[in-house]
Formats: sequence, structure tokens, C-alpha cells
Amino acid sequence: MSNKILITGGAGYIGSKIVADLIKEKYEVHIIDNLSTGHKILINKKAFFLKININNKKKLSSYLKKHNITSVVHCAASLDVNESEKNPRKYYINNFINTKKLLEVCIKNNLKTFIFSSTCAVYGNVSGKVNENLVPKPVSVYGKTKLQCEKIIQNFAKKYNFNYGILRYFNVAGSDMINKIGCINKNNQLIKNISLSVANNKNKVFIYGNNYKTIDGTCIRDYIHLEDISKIHCRLLNIISKRKISYLLNCGYGIGYSVLEIINNFEKIFKIKLKKTFLPKREGDIIQIISSTKKIKKFLKIKLNKKNKLKKIIISSVQWEKYLNKNHNV
Repeated sequence: MSNKILITGGAGYIGSKIVADLIKEKYEVHIIDNLSTGHKILINKKAFFLKININNKKKLSSYLKKHNITSVVHCAASLDVNESEKNPRKYYINNFINTKKLLEVCIKNNLKTFIFSSTCAVYGNVSGKVNENLVPKPVSVYGKTKLQCEKIIQNFAKKYNFNYGILRYFNVAGSDMINKIGCINKNNQLIKNISLSVANNKNKVFIYGNNYKTIDGTCIRDYIHLEDISKIHCRLLNIISKRKISYLLNCGYGIGYSVLEIINNFEKIFKIKLKKTFLPKREGDIIQIISSTKKIKKFLKIKLNKKNKLKKIIISSVQWEKYLNKNHNV
């Protein structure tokens, strides 16, 4: 097994954390990022970095060949559900077409292992916990493009004989303050938005929809800490490289929190009162999505300590926003 690995989107929120953890595990890490949504301050100084778009097949092929890289973690993508509804062409090109081009180049350069950042948005509107056997029915353009990517990875893996890991993220949040890694982009995600407000002493929050068929009328999500999503990637990479096996796995804690419950937790932790403004529902938003964790526990044999993780997510998210305010003009 080669210790060389390429991370696309390695200057982004999740990608940069994976980079840091793989370097800690003595991997030689190569980052490709066009910095359209990634940031220079998240580029790990111990990694190799190349600023190109993943659709640049000629340069990418030359780079893979030069460094003899056969393992890839593909994090680069457009991620905003609301934006995907307004600009579907952008998401089709950036997510599906560019992933297809990346795969074609990697296959020509002896691809052995490919890990893909997918999303729970592929499931669509569901109730209760969802497991990996559920037939995906995405409602957002974002979810649809990610499902297209999953299918082409599986088809190519069968045809060209490489191992894959498809990871369906639930809501990733929190920061790594030791390595100074966190979410920079304003992405319409609840915890990011509230953390920004709290860090700037504005103490207000916008809620999209309050008449969903849930316990309190607001959407329900399953949150997972940044450190655990990265831990899953590192563990999965090690397993599929050694065992020559492929997996499709949910990445969540199996605990659902409504929007109002998240707000209440912020208020309780920081002893504040947040001013709530209710707005219309957003196109593409899922009502409720909670992960079944049986498969990831069984196959990765990984312990995700869920105790007080929401509190850790919230505190570290606000710490990150304060750090950005003090140290970086982004």
C-alpha cells in the first residue's frame, strides 16, 4: 500500500481536516484545489499543493503520473442545496461532470482506491432513521448530482477494478482549534449561521419554515463533528486499501435535533437569548433526516463517542468564528 494520497478540495473545510489527520498518520498528502471555495489559510504546510481545477485532465494526469499517486479522496464539490436549485447547471458540471473527468484521469493512472464525499441529501424526504439499503430519492439538485456521482463510481469500479468508499455525510459541524481548521464559507448552514451571530454579539437567527410535520414544526438534522468525519475517512482508507473491498456508509450519530432544539442549546450553553425570525421554506430542504449507524459500526469498528458532542460542536464553532474575527479578514 502506497502512503501517497491525493485530496481534492484539500483547502476546504472537511478536506483540510482530512489532510491534517492523514499527515499525522505519516501519509504523503497532495492537495488539488482551485480555491474557488477553498482558502489559502487552510492549506497544510506539510502537504504538496497544486492549484488547478479537477477538470484539467492534462495537468492532473501529469501530476498523478509524476508522483505515482493511486489513492484519491474526492472532497471537491459545490455544496449549497439552496444554490443548487437556482443554478442546476453549475452543480451538474461541478459535481457530476468534473467527478467523471477526475475518475477517467485516475483510472488511466492506475487508480486503486477512491473515497467519495457524498451526502444524506441523496435520500430525499424520509422519516425515522435511514439505512444504506433505502432506495435514494433526492429532492434537491445537489442531492441528485451526488447520487449521479455515486453511480458512476460504482460502475467504473466494477469495470476498471478499483476499490471505493462512498461516505454519505449527514450535517458536519464544529472545528479543530488545535490545527486551526473550521468552516469559513457562509453556506446557509444553521450552526455556522448561529455561531457567526453569537461570535459577533448579534444574537439573532433566521429559521426557514416552522410548519413542517415535526415535533416543533422545524426541520430535523443529524449532526456529526468534523473530527469524526475525518476519523471515518482515515479508517476507511486503511481498510479498503488492505482488504481490497468497497463500502457505502452513512456518516452520522443517529441523533436528530430540530432547528429550535439547536437554538435552545446555543442559548443554554452561552446563557443568551436569540432573536428568532421565521422565513419561508427553502426549495430542496429535507424535512427530517437521521442516520442509521449500524453499518458503519459493523464494518469500520469505529467508536464515535457521541456524549456531549453537540455541546462540543457548538462551543468549537463559536470559538472558530471568534478566531477568524481576530486573525483573518475572510
